[in-house]
Amino acid sequence: MQETIAKVLLALCGLLLLSRGSQAFIVSVDAHNEECFFENIEGGTKFGVTFEVIEGGFLDVDIKVTGPDQHIMHESEKESSGKYTFVAPTKGVYTVCFNNERSSMTPKLVMFSIEMGDSPQRLPGAPGEEEVGHTKLEDMIRELSGTLTSVKHEQEYMHVRDKIHRSVNESTNSRVVLWSTFEALVLVLMTVGQVYYLKRFFEVKRVV
Repeated sequence: MQETIAKVLLALCGLLLLSRGSQAFIVSVDAHNEECFFENIEGGTKFGVTFEVIEGGFLDVDIKVTGPDQHIMHESEKESSGKYTFVAPTKGVYTVCFNNERSSMTPKLVMFSIEMGDSPQRLPGAPGEEEVGHTKLEDMIRELSGTLTSVKHEQEYMHVRDKIHRSVNESTNSRVVLWSTFEALVLVLMTVGQVYYLKRFFEVKRVV
């Protein structure tokens, strides 16, 4: 009984660590540039890559995920967002690259995260009934952790988008005010000019 409680507490601690340890990052990828990030992963570990282009141009970027032997695990072009899951075949450094070489001058702002799963640790021999129950419980907790992480990333993305939209709205409002002021001045000048022109047109010149 104590062993079961200890395993449950250990799994819950792992859930808390996963929910805290998985963070989203924001990187600016300049035009004609490529930004790469590296992660040392144990063989057999499940890991995921989630990204979203939140600002710049047509909101698209090229992404490539490679393994330690430079084997391309995933490669796609002109993607606005994506969520990919892999299992590391061998231990080593895995690379995630965002490429913006297709853009002529516009930098891209990319929010991404690399989520790490647990390394596979199975006891040798056939598992007993109690161990199978523990394994199912741990799998359910890991699945819940992944769902919480996805919700957290979605909230972070929405928060960033809200900031960007607010900044765009404020900039647009200031431009509208300036343009409205300019239009009012132009209308006033045109009105004064038209009155002056009509006044001179209807003037009667007296010949002395």
